[in-house]
Amino acid sequence: MSKETIGVLVMSYGTPESLEQIEPYYTHIRRGRKPSPEQLAELTARYEAIVGGVFPLRENTNRQVADLEATLNREHPEFSFKCYQGMKHAYPFVEDGVKAMAADGVKRAIGIVLAPHYSVMSVGSYVKRAQGSAEEAGVRLDCVESYHLNPKLIRALSERVTASLEAFGSGAKDDVRVLFTAHSLPERILQMNDPYVDQLMETSRAVAESADVKHWQFSWQSAGATNEPWLGPDLLDTMRMLAAEGVKRLLVCPVGFVSDHLEVLYDLDIEAAGLAAELGLEFARTASLNTDPLYMQALSDEVYAKLTMG
Repeated sequence: MSKETIGVLVMSYGTPESLEQIEPYYTHIRRGRKPSPEQLAELTARYEAIVGGVFPLRENTNRQVADLEATLNREHPEFSFKCYQGMKHAYPFVEDGVKAMAADGVKRAIGIVLAPHYSVMSVGSYVKRAQGSAEEAGVRLDCVESYHLNPKLIRALSERVTASLEAFGSGAKDDVRVLFTAHSLPERILQMNDPYVDQLMETSRAVAESADVKHWQFSWQSAGATNEPWLGPDLLDTMRMLAAEGVKRLLVCPVGFVSDHLEVLYDLDIEAAGLAAELGLEFARTASLNTDPLYMQALSDEVYAKLTMG
């Protein structure tokens, strides 16, 4: 008897694949409004600064999708898993991933986002689009909404913190300040009973305890350039405050991000690192998860659990 094929819709924010795609990508983020020449030039310059025209996030995401498929089929051979990619702001869009599953005859699918923490403004929007498309396509789709305390995720992150602290040398546990970060969102989520902030704090606390970190706090990064207030304090402001307090060594662990992309390679490796140099801070960040086997196993466990629960 042939195995049942289970579709897995792996969702992510998306990224352009070339310099020429930056304008349509940015326009999509802005809901159809083209960026000004100044805005486009600024974003293009950021991509050029980190990658010189090569876009590693798309490659990282492609590898994550392929590795998750391999992990699922290795660990759960009673099913045949096939992973499909669906992005929020780039092709293949979420809807394209669902259509591809339906075209392949998939009837049962699980959706998961490459972001461990739920917010109605982030993961919630992916899930809404995916389930709407799946209903139209006749695919039964259940989605993993968060996995912020998955033990393998916590272990993967804490191992990175431990390795980075060891690289600082002697006394690191006593005098290196660890800053956990995630992408800021508009402050109005606080009035929506949104779990995003609480889940990030729970992840940070679990990683700190696992890595036996003595001195840590949380900061936000990469806030959007809009007129409304965003969650703070901002990472750069926190760095200035810590330097004024006499902190000399700083480790950033971006727990809200699972890949090397613009918010990591530019906002941390260039912008934050540059400020650290100005402030006289010894600065490092933890390595991104990318295709870490523990992270792949965490995703696999969450997909399988959602499949077998319903």
